[in-house]
Amino acid sequence: MACYYQRILTMQPTIPPIGRRTAESITAPDGSQVYLLVDQRHGAGRCSVVEVVLPAGAVSRAVRHRTVEEVWYVLGGAGAVWRCPPDAVPQEMAAVAVAPGDALAIPVGWAFQFRADADAALRLLCVTMPPWPGMDEAEPMPDGGLGESTLPPG
Repeated sequence: MACYYQRILTMQPTIPPIGRRTAESITAPDGSQVYLLVDQRHGAGRCSVVEVVLPAGAVSRAVRHRTVEEVWYVLGGAGAVWRCPPDAVPQEMAAVAVAPGDALAIPVGWAFQFRADADAALRLLCVTMPPWPGMDEAEPMPDGGLGESTLPPG
């Protein structure tokens, strides 16, 4: 019995593997390209982390998340982000300009849309809480604050 407890006390914990940007992207419901960085396979039980890329000059599709909130950090490029609470009039909500170093939250249930300036892709670090559950999480919105999407239909 003493040998059993000694073995438990000296066992090394399992260290989760590091995340690394996936080589291939998936197309998000908003039309942006998403590269996985960290999820449950990397030890993150309560969030997921991705890099989001919107091509230069592009406008995303307007969507709303059903159950997750996100925090975005601008890595590169510049553009605008429109966010709208569930009980607000979409046309009355102004977009905000974003540039590298800016951070913002998209609370659960808020509609959003984003645009990259013409000179460079907009690159975002995106933390989703809880972890992204799948494509059905995002619900298309009829209107966004940045006009029609320039991306192919999804």
